[in-house]
Amino acid sequence: MGFSKSVPALVMSGFPLILLSPSTASADDTEAAPELDPIVVTATIGPRTAGESLSSVTVIEEDAIRREAPAEFKDLMRGQPGIDVVTNGSYGKNTSVFTRGTTNDSSVFLVDGVRLRSATSGGAPWQYFPSELVERVEIVRGPRSALYGADAVGGVIQAFTLDPKRGNKGWVEAGTGNFNTQKTSAGASATSGATRFSLSGLHKETDGTRIAEDGDDKGFRNTAGIGRIVHELPSGGEASAVMMQSEGNTEFDGGNTDFMIRTVGFNLDTPISDYWDSSVQLSEAADEQDNFRTAGDSVFNTKTRTARWENTFTGGVHELAVGGELQSDEVESSTEFEEDSRTNAALFGQLRLNFGPSDVQLSLRGDDNEAYGRQETGGVALGHSFNRSHRMRVSYGTSFRAPTFNDLYYPLETFSFGGTYAGNPDLEPEEGSSVEIGFSGRYQAWYWDAAIYQLDVDDLIDIQTVGVDSRPVNVNEARIRGIEVGSGFRANDWDLAVKLSLLDPRDRETDNRLRRRSHQSLRVDLDRQLGAWSVGGTVQASGYRYDDADNEDRLPGYATLNLRAGWEFARDWNARLTLQNVTDKEYATAQQFDGTEYLAAGTAGFLSVRYDFR
Repeated sequence: MGFSKSVPALVMSGFPLILLSPSTASADDTEAAPELDPIVVTATIGPRTAGESLSSVTVIEEDAIRREAPAEFKDLMRGQPGIDVVTNGSYGKNTSVFTRGTTNDSSVFLVDGVRLRSATSGGAPWQYFPSELVERVEIVRGPRSALYGADAVGGVIQAFTLDPKRGNKGWVEAGTGNFNTQKTSAGASATSGATRFSLSGLHKETDGTRIAEDGDDKGFRNTAGIGRIVHELPSGGEASAVMMQSEGNTEFDGGNTDFMIRTVGFNLDTPISDYWDSSVQLSEAADEQDNFRTAGDSVFNTKTRTARWENTFTGGVHELAVGGELQSDEVESSTEFEEDSRTNAALFGQLRLNFGPSDVQLSLRGDDNEAYGRQETGGVALGHSFNRSHRMRVSYGTSFRAPTFNDLYYPLETFSFGGTYAGNPDLEPEEGSSVEIGFSGRYQAWYWDAAIYQLDVDDLIDIQTVGVDSRPVNVNEARIRGIEVGSGFRANDWDLAVKLSLLDPRDRETDNRLRRRSHQSLRVDLDRQLGAWSVGGTVQASGYRYDDADNEDRLPGYATLNLRAGWEFARDWNARLTLQNVTDKEYATAQQFDGTEYLAAGTAGFLSVRYDFR
């Protein structure tokens, strides 16, 4: 059965929940102000509740991150609505995140507001980002180019690093697990008048696991740290600076990589008047990789520097936000690119109007890039609250993905088998348009959210092969349709979250499914607090996928079970045990060039002890 036929049935099967919720909810629930509606800052310019943002948003809070204690950042992302994670093995191996079926470089990754990516490959270094130093993650699905420019086709993912609250002096933690895994972390903070400081650091290393049948274990070593200073201004504003750096080494079949990623950001937020707030951000992000392979060594170092100015004008319940952005990319590499730098200038604005139970958002942005010219993107969103608990939203937005330095300027290279590859300086950006309809219900102790969407992408950048020679070209068109449903419950020491995604990502020319995308995923998180003890688990299931564009190399679906337990055995002391892939399921989400599978890790156990200074 085709997706076009199954969508109505799936939508109608979900509607009894949507339509019955208002009548089955108690009067107290309906009239009480919803509590499970977190504040988000990624979906719009300025903070809004998830409902007011008129977007499909998932927020992973600090307590959920602490309970799960993920071994890698990808473990937090896997199975979230609209998110598909593909890896070349476990523990620091190459990772791709597909948001709503788009490519890995069609999602913007922000760390404390600073964009982090490789300018050569285009994707974010997900595998090198330390989950242990994160206190919150916001996942915004749907086009956001009107706010963030290039590559926000599938959505925007923002990680907020640890920012200790006043009164917390620090912590120290140590742990060990199988695969000879060792981890230590510590942090400290202090306050002096209107200024607070914090430092936190992490070191972990593991022998890793095999990433191919009959292969050797491939290790991973990572040292990371965060420094932050925040000063509260007499005017009510704030000046802050934060730096994150993560470096280490990861091994793979045929070599290893020394890596370093870094973000540095300075922010000044200040009220100009009762009706005008201004914000300035200066930032730099670096992605450096030294690759040591049997076929030859290589170096790819990229930097992105950004200056961004935002201004918000308030008139009663209405707001207008306008601003500008100047960004430059630089590449230093052992590969001699035809061009090694480019700049992008942009102007953007967002108008937010409120008419009682109804909201309107209008967004517009213009980018001028010296490499590929001008691009205009925009969006419109409408929302309506039926009462204090039930809301619907409708949105339409456009987006684009910029060609990377590899796409445009990679020099002609001849391989050992006689084939060649070269960049294409005539490439045009991919252009996308998306429409979405969503419904949500939020009550005192539980919530639900459902969305259906379609994304059309023109001028897909793909690799064209003629004989043994290949180069990137604009050829394909894609149509991606999907449904996302999420629900959660939090009361009486229980915490439950259920996320379901159904996806149909198609190449319009061949009608084949886009490679490496699963068509369905389910994630269930259940936790219970039992006095000084906490127990919980996560079930994550994913459908089959194809590793090739011709849909001939099929990778089977899989399901995994993770378990966890925590024990506060003394004041300010706690121990935590996590067991990942308890059933020792062997699975893969990608293949190597020779057709062998990149294997995920088997059962992994980790025990840690933590002490918090008060």
